[in-house]
Amino acid sequence: MGPARRLLYGTAAYQAAALVANALALVTLPLYTKHLTTADYGYAETLLTAIIFTSIVLRLGIGEALVRFWFDDEDPERRRQLAHTATAWTFWITTPLAVLGAAFSAPLSRALLSVDDPELFAGGVLGLWAFTNLEVAYALLRVEERRATYLRASLINVLLTVTLTILLVVVLEEGAAGYVLGNYAASAAVLLGLWLTNRDQVSLRPPQRMRALLAFGAPTVPADATVFALNVVDRWYLLRVDGPDAAGRYAFAAKLSAVVIVAVRGFQAAWPPLAYSITDEDEAGRLYARVTTAYVVVTGLVVAGVTLLGRWVVDLLSSDPTYEGAFEALPWVALGWALYGLVLVLVTVAGRAKVTTRNFPATAAGLAVNVVLIVLLVPPLGIAGAGIALCGAYAVILVVLQRLTRGLFHVPFERARLLAAVGVLAAVAVGGELLLPTEGAAGLVSRAALLAATPALLVAAGAIRVHEVRTVVQARRSGE
Repeated sequence: MGPARRLLYGTAAYQAAALVANALALVTLPLYTKHLTTADYGYAETLLTAIIFTSIVLRLGIGEALVRFWFDDEDPERRRQLAHTATAWTFWITTPLAVLGAAFSAPLSRALLSVDDPELFAGGVLGLWAFTNLEVAYALLRVEERRATYLRASLINVLLTVTLTILLVVVLEEGAAGYVLGNYAASAAVLLGLWLTNRDQVSLRPPQRMRALLAFGAPTVPADATVFALNVVDRWYLLRVDGPDAAGRYAFAAKLSAVVIVAVRGFQAAWPPLAYSITDEDEAGRLYARVTTAYVVVTGLVVAGVTLLGRWVVDLLSSDPTYEGAFEALPWVALGWALYGLVLVLVTVAGRAKVTTRNFPATAAGLAVNVVLIVLLVPPLGIAGAGIALCGAYAVILVVLQRLTRGLFHVPFERARLLAAVGVLAAVAVGGELLLPTEGAAGLVSRAALLAATPALLVAAGAIRVHEVRTVVQARRSGE
């Protein structure tokens, strides 16, 4: 199977469950917004982002090290030992912490969320344990390219999550605590199932021989943590300064950016194993360049669509009028997620050279810019200011990271095509937003028509080459 087809199939497999999850999330959003106030939603989503941030720190880059070192050695027994080390480390670092977190859930909820809700925080502690261990279990499936197993497990997780969340939020009216528990009780069940199914690759004994894994993985943590901190800082600042209602509207905008998020996360899951498995340097450089161009075109189209049609989506999916202000941040949050995907490309450049210490200066600069912009822009612009700050931070990360990694591995980026794509997509999104009606059937139809014409504009500008599209389509049909 060729590299482009492997990336396409891998991304599709890793996206499939996320697509279903986000489709169901969008369908159930009117249900949740009817039973959760914007304050409830703000508390819950702030905690959910804190869970992911803490998980990144706790793993110490073990999942990334597993992916990187797996392809250095094809011996089955040594690979099995590598898997044992990664799973054991994650279990032993998360389990004692989960016990302590549950014991002190009341004071921790007051410290983090400014609300006395021990049940909410206890659900978050379970989420931290389940999410962290499940991420490593999923990483093991990815390096083995067991896409079918990954797909089954993630789909079961999605369906269980939706079922439990509806039960807890809608039927039992457990509010924010039910929303968080519904998200992660299912993950815990799926994790246990994967451990049993793949028990030959899992060890819960104290880990050994951690030095090489930590030497590679630990330096990635400051960079990964500061990148994800961008998703924590804005919610936390809005929660503390503008209140939980503003944090809830911002979180709702992030949820509506699901189409971009799915694309980025699928790319994040499929890209590193492929990028590291290409041994020829010239071939790898050309692949990096082509993938970057394709990524910009695809995600740029999605961001343009979110910008042009987002108002109608917000109206459709919110049962409570207090959520309608989410559109102010929606285009910016979607653009921020798209920029994050480009950061992943440059991170794999450093990872390919096994130099991971250069990521942190870039992400630290981005986080510093994010904090400054949030403080400056949120008071006059509200949640839109937080979204703009997110985009500014990712732009700074990209610039600094490109300068720090360009000497490690040469990638012949297709600059002319990238500039053409960005120019066309920016003109469509900004021009359509400023010039076309913002309400009614006339606004919806005219904006949809402009979006439908955008691929033709990209072809005319040279950002898309028709023969490349035909090649991808033919490869999919032929199975080559």
